[in-house]
Amino acid sequence: MTYFRVQSPKAVLFASLFGLFCFFLSSPTKAEIGAHILIDAKSGDVLYERQSTRKWYPASLTKIMTAYVTLKAVRDERITMTSPVVQSKNSISEPPSKMGFKVGTQLTVDAALKIIMIKSANDVAVALGEAVSGSEAAFIAEMNREAKRLGMRNTRFVNPHGLPDNAQVSTARDMALLARAFWYDFPEARQIYKYPGIKFGRKPLRSANRFFLQRVPGANGMKTGYICNSGYNVAATVTRRGRTLIAVVLGARSGLERTALTRELMDKGFKKRGSRTNVASLTGSSGNPPADGYCRRNKKPGVEAMMARFDMQPKAKRGFLSALAPTDDPGSVLRPGTAAVSKKSPASAMDSVTLPNGKTDWNAVLDRTIGPERLEYRPITVTTGVPRGAAVVARLPADDVPLPTTKPRLAQAAVVADQAAQVQAEEVNPQAAAQPAYGSLFRKGKGFAVPVPTPSPR
Repeated sequence: MTYFRVQSPKAVLFASLFGLFCFFLSSPTKAEIGAHILIDAKSGDVLYERQSTRKWYPASLTKIMTAYVTLKAVRDERITMTSPVVQSKNSISEPPSKMGFKVGTQLTVDAALKIIMIKSANDVAVALGEAVSGSEAAFIAEMNREAKRLGMRNTRFVNPHGLPDNAQVSTARDMALLARAFWYDFPEARQIYKYPGIKFGRKPLRSANRFFLQRVPGANGMKTGYICNSGYNVAATVTRRGRTLIAVVLGARSGLERTALTRELMDKGFKKRGSRTNVASLTGSSGNPPADGYCRRNKKPGVEAMMARFDMQPKAKRGFLSALAPTDDPGSVLRPGTAAVSKKSPASAMDSVTLPNGKTDWNAVLDRTIGPERLEYRPITVTTGVPRGAAVVARLPADDVPLPTTKPRLAQAAVVADQAAQVQAEEVNPQAAAQPAYGSLFRKGKGFAVPVPTPSPR
């Protein structure tokens, strides 16, 4: 004989809620942000991280290493900031983003660095590598040697720009190591990537990092990147009250999500002190890069999703069921999950970012998810050409690439030009007088964050 036990309504409700809770915990998530890490720049302490040792495609974060190798060559006196960079037939063949200069166009190392760090031009990145090392292949070899020296164990470079190539991989942890070395080894470079755009002739070219720079308190910038297989990447720094934090985010679904998560990590990080884990001690690999077509599987989040996840305005208390939804709290180390997106965001939040005609007020969305605009848009002017007296290169055949001289010296005309530029900068910004002139700290033998091996006598 079979007996049936009648359960009370309370027991049934409890069982249903418990089942719903287990469903939220166990159900796979469709969208993801691949990996992120937040470290203290001075100590290297890991404040937050998620899958930071998982291999990922760096995209244009690659150009941080391109700039690092270039500035190291300047410090080693192999080139100067006014040495010529010439567009070769090889360099102009790169796909966009690019400047599109004609073969033989010359610009200085300084201008090339500004272009690759702000505009992220792929053709100029190749030309810069050719100017530093004599060929693109030789420059890539230098990039990999530096990566090995810095302890970037899961990183391999096969090009100097980050365009799609599944052989070019890194991790959030490795990119944090590089960003930290770039921050401390070349403080002069901070004067490059702090700008929200460049102006070339009458053409303004905006940086993909401009909202972060203009809206996040203490933002210094650094570098963004995007290819379909990587999603939206960024390495960014923020300094507040003398303390600098470095964040690396890989695989965001949109530029806005990338910036909003970076802002959120920074805000939480400045409230935290110390950690038992150092970025250098993170070892191993926690997974392979995403399969091809990553961006097509992870559609950009809509306005409601962004407001539900990143709105900085005080929210109404959430109900019991909404409290059970999974979150992507940066404090949950190595725990997969995504933002809990309700079917309908609070009416007050959506009303505040909707115009009378029903369209989205994107300025209001930016104010609520990243922060109000604090700095106006001021691009830096970039020109082609090299100063009089620099190692000017004669007109070259299409396939020729100039090699830097062994130890070129700045011509007197270039020195005068640098001094005049500094005086002009001090007139515009009186605080500039208290700062060292750009490039004045490039001295051979100056210490590096990671010791540089002594060259072989051979």
